[in-house]
Amino acid sequence: MSELSVNHLLGIKYLQPEDIQLIFETADQFKEVINRPIKKVPSLRDITIANLFFENSTRTRLSFELAEKRLSADVVNFSASSSSVAKGETLIDTVNNILSMKVDMVVMRHPNPGAGIFLSKHVNAAIVNAGDGAHEHPTQALLDAYSIREKLGDVAGKKVVIVGDILHSRVALSNIFALQKLGAQVKVCGPATLIPKHIQDLGVEVELNLINALNWCDVANMLRVQNERMDIKFFPSTREYVQQYGLNKKILDRLEKEIVVMHPGPINRGVEITSDVADSNHAIILDKVENGVAVRMAVIYLLASKIKQYD
Repeated sequence: MSELSVNHLLGIKYLQPEDIQLIFETADQFKEVINRPIKKVPSLRDITIANLFFENSTRTRLSFELAEKRLSADVVNFSASSSSVAKGETLIDTVNNILSMKVDMVVMRHPNPGAGIFLSKHVNAAIVNAGDGAHEHPTQALLDAYSIREKLGDVAGKKVVIVGDILHSRVALSNIFALQKLGAQVKVCGPATLIPKHIQDLGVEVELNLINALNWCDVANMLRVQNERMDIKFFPSTREYVQQYGLNKKILDRLEKEIVVMHPGPINRGVEITSDVADSNHAIILDKVENGVAVRMAVIYLLASKIKQYD
């Protein structure tokens, strides 16, 4: 397969397993590029990309921006508070204003699920979903799966547990789709109040006991508790959450085997994982930052090559 089957990256749900493998193979090449003394390639000199962030983001926005600049694209950054974009029409108006500057691709984070899909139907540009509400975050899932492949040689056949706030996490849903498409087994683990109803319909098992989940898995992806998305209390106290679902070095050392620990960031140190876990050899948290740039370069490059094709 030499090109993506899609014109936008709206969610992992819309990708074929072959698309994911193509993105990974392309990211392998870009990983070599970003480890050279001169880290830029002229691949996208004639492409203009707008980054639209209607929700706060530091790591994802910087990672996309760096990926775009490494490919020599022209970059326009636009940030807006979610309050200024209350209606779909306003979103289209905003984007059309930016597209009138002859933008080829839009990377967008938006608080409303489905905003990227909505946009892709109304504007003439390639859309990359950088997170839409609690729905999907496809590039995060791609870089997570890419990092597992790099660390363990393959994703197929691996056992991955996603631990924590599954209910409010777009990372969890995208990860479930990506891991299953690549042949991994997936479980989720967390307080019953933070596990979505009907998640078993996605072919995912639920495990409420952290130690059981860790003894089962090859990889544990520890999610942040998203207090900003909670309008009611989902567990009695942070202290109780830590006792039940926090990962520390003592727990890791007692396991029957070595496991890989991941975290999408930002880490609440001492809540989901302790510092001695985050900074240990088990964790591939910083490896994922470098992989994030390579994977996003791959996505942007592959989508841009389709734009050029149809120009």
